[in-house]
Amino acid sequence: MRRLTEAELLRWLRGLEDRFEVLLPVLLVDGSRALGRLDEGAPALAGGRLPRKPTEAFFPQHDPVLTAALDGAILAMPAARPLFVLGFTAADLACLEFIDRFFAAPFRDDLYYRRRAGAVVAGLTGALGPAGEILPPAGGNCDLEVIATGDAFLLDPYTPAGQSLTGEVGVPAAAPELRPVQSAAAALSDEPQRLLQRASELIRADRVPDAFWAEIGTRCIACTACNLVCPTCTCYGVQDWSYPDRTERSRMWDSCQLEGFMREASGHNPLGSEALRTRRRIHHKLAADVERWGHLTCYLCGRCDAACPTGIGIQAIARELVARYG
Repeated sequence: MRRLTEAELLRWLRGLEDRFEVLLPVLLVDGSRALGRLDEGAPALAGGRLPRKPTEAFFPQHDPVLTAALDGAILAMPAARPLFVLGFTAADLACLEFIDRFFAAPFRDDLYYRRRAGAVVAGLTGALGPAGEILPPAGGNCDLEVIATGDAFLLDPYTPAGQSLTGEVGVPAAAPELRPVQSAAAALSDEPQRLLQRASELIRADRVPDAFWAEIGTRCIACTACNLVCPTCTCYGVQDWSYPDRTERSRMWDSCQLEGFMREASGHNPLGSEALRTRRRIHHKLAADVERWGHLTCYLCGRCDAACPTGIGIQAIARELVARYG
């Protein structure tokens, strides 16, 4: 386990740029934080979870599939440099572990793994919350973890890739500086997880009437913020873009909150109302995925609740649902 000051950590990250495309939380000109390169903004490690989903490093909003010249020849895509991504919270790392499995089965998604294969993922946890709160240590689910203790950063590697970059052999995190971080993390309430689990049980037991979803649906303005920030949302559409010298086929994120999301060529729309679309968004994470994967696919990152302008993020809906029906 290496101990670094913030200045030493940033020098270490710059030293990785000859081998990786290094992404970390940076401060943008509008004052927000996002994943970016060191030359795109000032490093902004503190502040808690990033507003946007960090999984977009591997599943970007706009992703070229192929480019064809006017004569129909397929143009080679530029080789991508391996990524080093710092900025995942413990919840984000759980989301990443899930979409790794999602894009690997039943067929491996080459576009996703073009970026994901060979990438090094670093958790960013410890005393980095918005007001100095503790972000729970991940303790794994990544190649290495950068843990803020207040006056230093501890680099704890978990995989051979992490060990090769830190020059350290991974061992269980037991540094004395970690005790306050671990104690604060242990004191965090598990109430949000229990609430979500209970909401899942009620939905799967068909205890939630259609009237509830109709009421919730009237609050949705179809801004799609919930899908745009969710690290486990994976829906996309494919479009062709024509230019004077080429045609580019790309895939772009889609949203189950849009009216045309499931509209068929016949005109029939299985999700023709906002009530049905809102129900699907919640049912997908708390019921359908439980049947398919054996667990919830909401990991309580909190982004949809923070982004939703009308207060119907998944935790807010779960809280209301449990208060009414169970």
